Amino acid sequence: MLGFIVAAIAGFITPHLEAPVARPLARLAEKHITLEATETRLIAFIVAMLAAGVIGSLLNSGSAFWMILGGALGYFATRLVAAGRAVMDARKDS
Repeated sequence: MLGFIVAAIAGFITPHLEAPVARPLARLAEKHITLEATETRLIAFIVAMLAAGVIGSLLNSGSAFWMILGGALGYFATRLVAAGRAVMDARKDS
């Protein structure tokens, strides 16, 4: 369970890792491969999930399935909460 929570937090902070972590890594990688501008967010997600995986391994908590699910839910958390609120508001108005 702790691994799931760590992965969810890692997914949630992905946008905040884009400027300080992903852009320097993208600049290093662009010497060898061509990257699209939109792929820096993916690099940030990969770094966040690698960190979550290391923390999950150190804490001996979380299987790969729960780590991936936690990361995906964390990444889309703001959108999922907004969708949930929209559904609840629609029910309230009916």
